[in-house]
Amino acid sequence: MTSERNFLVQLRTQDAVLVTVHSHRGSVPREAGAWMAVLADETLGTVGGGHLEWQAMAQARARLNGAPGQPLLRYALGPSLGQCCGGEVVLKFERVGAADVPRLQAAFAQARAHWPHIALFGGGHVGRALVQTLAPLPLSVRWVDSRDEIFPEPLPANVLAEHADPVQSAVADLPPGALVLVMSFSHAEDLDVVAACIARQRAQADLPFIGLIGSHSKWAAFSHRLQARGFRPEELAHVTCPIGLPGISGKAPEVIAVAVAAQLLQVIGSADITRGETQRTT
Repeated sequence: MTSERNFLVQLRTQDAVLVTVHSHRGSVPREAGAWMAVLADETLGTVGGGHLEWQAMAQARARLNGAPGQPLLRYALGPSLGQCCGGEVVLKFERVGAADVPRLQAAFAQARAHWPHIALFGGGHVGRALVQTLAPLPLSVRWVDSRDEIFPEPLPANVLAEHADPVQSAVADLPPGALVLVMSFSHAEDLDVVAACIARQRAQADLPFIGLIGSHSKWAAFSHRLQARGFRPEELAHVTCPIGLPGISGKAPEVIAVAVAAQLLQVIGSADITRGETQRTT
């Protein structure tokens, strides 16, 4: 997001060459749609690094200086590039300027519309650390808290803050496929949000991941309370608590944030989150 924003800002005052992964075959460092903007004295974004990127930068700067060139160039990622991926990448080169800013803004917005949605309940220390960890990732984050004036400014570009009281009322408006993280300042609020998520999952089956911060003992206590509210054990099995990728130790907010972000990426990579299909992570 930072690269995207900086690129559009700088494009208002100078031309650039936008290099995009147009297509690929076999093993390659970046997927189709990955981009790099080459300006006179810097680059933003990446198409995969290594010698491929070095050649792409040289090609783009030559075009900035007036050299002609085909819009699409093929690169074989073999010995000639000093890369052993073995695949093939077709890069698209496009000179852009201030007049292209509205078009590029729309294109970036369209790409963001397909990003996975994260719903984060809680604006405390871990919530803040997690928002910063998720800021550069291709994720749309909805950050919810019941307290006024809890959210720091400025927010990352991919984060939308929302005040909700009662906080669990925000669950009904989450987009289908949202991955939910619950880490409010209050165990009572946590319980209400988790209950609302399970109720929605019962009715719509469209929340593929419900994660609750805490210990095994916290989840044991929550399980008893949720069963008393009428939720079945198989419904409770949809909740992950504790959250965070196993094997990452440490209780500092920043460490927890890294572990949780890694877990989210693992879930996104292994499940069809648009239909709410995922397995419980323990």
